[in-house]
Amino acid sequence: MAKRERVVRMSVEQPLWRALTGYRVLTMVYAVLLAIFGKDNFGQPRFERPWVAFAYLAFLFVWTLATLPKVRSAAACTKRFLGADLVVALTGIMLTPVADIHSQTFDGPTLPSIWTAGAVLAFAIKGGWRWAAFASTFVAAANIIQRGDPSRDTFHNVLLVWVASIAIGYVVEVARASERTLARALEIEAATRERERLARDIHDSVLQVLAMVQRRGTAIGGEAAELGRMAGEQEVALRTLVSSGLVPPTRVSEDAAEGAVVRTVDVDEESPDATATCDLRALLAQHAGARTSFAEPGAPVVLPAEAARELAAAVSAALDNVRVHAGDGAQAWILVEDEPGEVIVTVRDDGPGIPEGRLAQAEGEGRMGVALSIRGRLRDLGGTAEVISVPGQGTEVELKVPKAQVSRGKAGSAR
Repeated sequence: MAKRERVVRMSVEQPLWRALTGYRVLTMVYAVLLAIFGKDNFGQPRFERPWVAFAYLAFLFVWTLATLPKVRSAAACTKRFLGADLVVALTGIMLTPVADIHSQTFDGPTLPSIWTAGAVLAFAIKGGWRWAAFASTFVAAANIIQRGDPSRDTFHNVLLVWVASIAIGYVVEVARASERTLARALEIEAATRERERLARDIHDSVLQVLAMVQRRGTAIGGEAAELGRMAGEQEVALRTLVSSGLVPPTRVSEDAAEGAVVRTVDVDEESPDATATCDLRALLAQHAGARTSFAEPGAPVVLPAEAARELAAAVSAALDNVRVHAGDGAQAWILVEDEPGEVIVTVRDDGPGIPEGRLAQAEGEGRMGVALSIRGRLRDLGGTAEVISVPGQGTEVELKVPKAQVSRGKAGSAR
């Protein structure tokens, strides 16, 4: 498989992970120093059971340093780590009254102190505001329980952590959506520039030659006129291909661990890789010509490579039917629609249409073009093919392929 890949990363999320790494280290040091030098309200050492406090803080010191690689990116910060980190924070909160008997009487700091907020912020950066609300609710409950008789300051601090973590989680979600939008904008800009460059080059060379051949062939007449007509058709097809923007390689934007990504991939169509994808537009653009108009979305229509080829073959079969049954002078139109849950390709012509019952009669006579070449292919993809025809008003073939069904089907065949 031949593959070329270019990746452009744009991330406002990654600095948050670096900030969280620094926050965890600094607050861990603060919690240790607070335990060593902190006094109670009477100027006495805080802990009646100092061995409990320092055993936990020693573990917190090791845990914080050992897990620094886990908070460097969203990919490294797994759900299992987040759960374990939250348990460490909750354990420290619940151990506070064991080490400091007077902690329930006076509003002193817990053993992990403000380090606990780092565990909640990791949830916020990783999963957004919903994850932040989940983690901060557990922290709030633990703080209220360990206080026994919580004061107004306790509720104030708990509410502050809860609201702040949810707000940060929401900001992260907005930032991710903005990155995806920016990636798509860069994708469209890159495709537009490439299309303009190719259009200039082709217009200055190939298109001018084809136009000249058409004019001279028409003027000379005879066999040269036929050659001119063919050159004119190829000129129209090439102009359609350039204006559609399908010559540049497929670019796909996605949400990667370090931010939005614009990925440029060229995949060999003969590759046996079951995970390979293909831009359906590139396969259908070759049908555009003087008598076939092609309309497609401005963004790539990405399908598994095998599914895209099968759908393109069904479209080709439909166009063959147009040429055979509607005549050489018939005009055809191809429309590609990329819906959230499915891809729809419509092939329409202005021919005489199909008489009622003709398709069933053709199948009975053994002519299975529509049944096998079109409906059979779509059925294998989990989609549908509907033929609508009114005598005298042309024929319309609507091909629908559900994206989820295609993905499951390819995954199953890969297994």
